[in-house]
Amino acid sequence: MADIEAAQTNNTTDPSEAAAFFTKANRPLTLMFHNVNYKIKPKKAGFLIPKKANNSEERTILKGITGVVRPGEMLAMLGPSGSGKTTLLTALGGRLGGRLVGTIAYNGKPFSNKMKRNIGFVTQDDILLPHLTVTETLVFTALLRLPNTLTKQQKVAQAEAVISQLGLSKCKNGVVGGQTLRGVSGGERKRVSIGQEMLINPSLLFLDEPTSGLDSTTAQRIVSTLWEVANSGRTVVMTIHQPSSRLFYMFHKILLLSEGNTIYFGKGSEAMDYFSSIGYSPSVPMNPSDFLLDLANGLSMNDPEEEAAMVKQKLIASYKSHIAEKLELDVQQSDEHLLEDHGAEDKGLGRWSTTWWQQFCVLLRRGIKERKHESFSRLKVGQVLAVALICGLLWWQSDDSHLQDKIGLFYFSSSFWGFFPLLQAISMFPKERMILAKERSSGMYRLSSYFLSRTTGDLPMELILPTVFVLIIYWMAALKRSAAAFFATLFSLLLSVLVSQGFGLAIGALVMDQTSATTLGSVLMLCFLLTSGYFVQHVPRFVAWTKYLSIGTYSYRLLLMSQFEATETYPCSSNGGHCEIGEFPAIKQVGLDRKLTTVVALVVMLVGYRLVAYIALMRIGVTKKKH
Repeated sequence: MADIEAAQTNNTTDPSEAAAFFTKANRPLTLMFHNVNYKIKPKKAGFLIPKKANNSEERTILKGITGVVRPGEMLAMLGPSGSGKTTLLTALGGRLGGRLVGTIAYNGKPFSNKMKRNIGFVTQDDILLPHLTVTETLVFTALLRLPNTLTKQQKVAQAEAVISQLGLSKCKNGVVGGQTLRGVSGGERKRVSIGQEMLINPSLLFLDEPTSGLDSTTAQRIVSTLWEVANSGRTVVMTIHQPSSRLFYMFHKILLLSEGNTIYFGKGSEAMDYFSSIGYSPSVPMNPSDFLLDLANGLSMNDPEEEAAMVKQKLIASYKSHIAEKLELDVQQSDEHLLEDHGAEDKGLGRWSTTWWQQFCVLLRRGIKERKHESFSRLKVGQVLAVALICGLLWWQSDDSHLQDKIGLFYFSSSFWGFFPLLQAISMFPKERMILAKERSSGMYRLSSYFLSRTTGDLPMELILPTVFVLIIYWMAALKRSAAAFFATLFSLLLSVLVSQGFGLAIGALVMDQTSATTLGSVLMLCFLLTSGYFVQHVPRFVAWTKYLSIGTYSYRLLLMSQFEATETYPCSSNGGHCEIGEFPAIKQVGLDRKLTTVVALVVMLVGYRLVAYIALMRIGVTKKKH
């Protein structure tokens, strides 16, 4: 962690180094898109979808969109909600699958995984880890995304340069924050998101609503920064809903959409003149973006009574007759020029910037730093300590003369440590789904390195509390006083915790909705505990097989085995006052034999549930390689 601490304490980043980083761009990249169409097909009617709500016809979202953006240009895509702005941006960024038709080229080449090295994509929502500081967020991103041609010190220096360039020096040691944690301001969070993409020194930068929810002054600062980024030789493409007039005239090019159709593509400074030339001009001085959005919605100030559909048809027709032909020629000429230049900038580059081990180590450090606050929260620690103390008092100095009571302690322990880690693990992947999808889409790391670092980092944090639980109740309840019995009990409980955690990971990864996953997991775990052999000792044969699928069956049996031997005796009213523990009805039903089989069954579940979770996560962050 020394590199991050050094970056946090270093407040003297040389501005000239930051400026040098931003002026030294990667190879300039021209974005060309021609006749892009995108269709979606509604879900078919079924048991939960009424026939009336079902529409078998495909819906066209993008209708033949064409354009070209060159290095040094900033393109703003405008349009009302539902016009297709974000869909088009996602398609241009290589993140949209499905029924996408048309040509999208980057320097004349199709999208590829290697192309991710030169493309930055800033989502509308600031998807960041809340407990990390601004410096930690950017340094961890630099260590993961920057290639090994740079040393660790150079990667940290690059993160510092981004902090300086984006004006984040004053808040560099503040936590990012989130919905439940107070952190930096909204504008600073947005700049952190932009900084994550600027770290890779992208040739092409996409931004989805970068000024959404920000005041006009903060929005001005962000767009000014992006203007400088474009002015340094990069290509910048963004969606923006309703920019102020100051922002509007900073855009080099404007793409105006209406219901998936283009009604203007060209220089921002010429937009008002174009619409005036075809008979649409504002009757009063107003913000150009407001006027354009009115037109995109079909509102005409010249003829307020004219129907919206008619206005939109006229605008589409005017675009096709006045702009489309020239634009087609411009795109064709750009394509021919770029095809002549077959650079070798991708030679020698693998798909990943860093090795698997580097990704694992960085993600492990990042994960522990982010989740230690949650794993050892006062509420969680207090809950475990309270339950342990209550159990210790209820079973205070119990002995074998109250054998049924002792068995109840083991059943409760297996039940509590079945539910507790299950509910903690279920929320893990649903909460991180967005950040996982974002980082995987950008090619930041392998899924395997993320998954193993995530599960490995949780081990010490997830096993400390159950260990404390055993330490408290073991001596308060006066369980068997031998080192072998103590460690066998501890091992049994910790193994049960890991299996329940894996079960929760699998459910969370499969369902990916915290509420639904919690309900499903609770019902299944309750069924497991019912079939464990404590409540019902004479299970009907036609459902008896369910106990072999139950976590509770094996964890409860293993806890009994850790304390009892079948040949040991306990005080009773028959057989001379001493009976064998193995013959006690509640224990006889479960059995104290097949210890190895029980352990193997739990180990198989431990591995199997995690394998299911990993396979389920493979569907997240998958990007289409070609359009």
